[in-house]
Amino acid sequence: MNELLLVLVDRWPDILEATGQHILLSGMALFWAIIIAVPLGVFLTRYRKIAGLVLGVVSVIQTIPSLALLGFMIPLFGIGSLPAIIVMALYGLLPILRNTYTGILDVDKSLLEAGRGMGMTNSQRLVMVELPLARSVIFAGIRTATVMTIGVATLAAFIGAGGLGDLILRGISMVDTGVILAGAIPAAVLAILFDLLLAWVDWYITPQGLRLRKQQAA
Repeated sequence: MNELLLVLVDRWPDILEATGQHILLSGMALFWAIIIAVPLGVFLTRYRKIAGLVLGVVSVIQTIPSLALLGFMIPLFGIGSLPAIIVMALYGLLPILRNTYTGILDVDKSLLEAGRGMGMTNSQRLVMVELPLARSVIFAGIRTATVMTIGVATLAAFIGAGGLGDLILRGISMVDTGVILAGAIPAAVLAILFDLLLAWVDWYITPQGLRLRKQQAA
């Protein structure tokens, strides 16, 4: 324990720099995963015949080992941040896409009919009824994708993208448990903190009436 504390103190500047890189890589990957998955999930609710195929293809991506997928990207995009962000975004697609698709399909049809009766267009029903009611389910998918992305980001060091994985690789090459933990512990803490942050954001933007209903149901 004392040895670990000494390593953390001695390598504090390296840990801070690597943590910043890790957050940047994870944040960019998560941004693109959301930008792709949420609209695609909405699209699939309108064209359900192809939903199974698309979800199946995205699910297959999850079965490919992350190191192998990183290796596949090197001939196409070289080494560095770009291929790492692409791989992390691909891994983040499934939970967001599946939750978006499921959340919108689970919206009470009577509410959609009420919106239609009020003269709402399809776009208005999506923005004002479907997405707000499916938001908590979509947020759950984003939280899952965030934790997965931060975990996969540790492997980005294998292709020179930086992050906390650099410390882990350095510790492995030096056979130094303290250096390994100096990279692994901050990565785990980041995953927990971002999950809690997103949970708080979800709670904060939930209307008070829905908060009370959830608390009573719990």
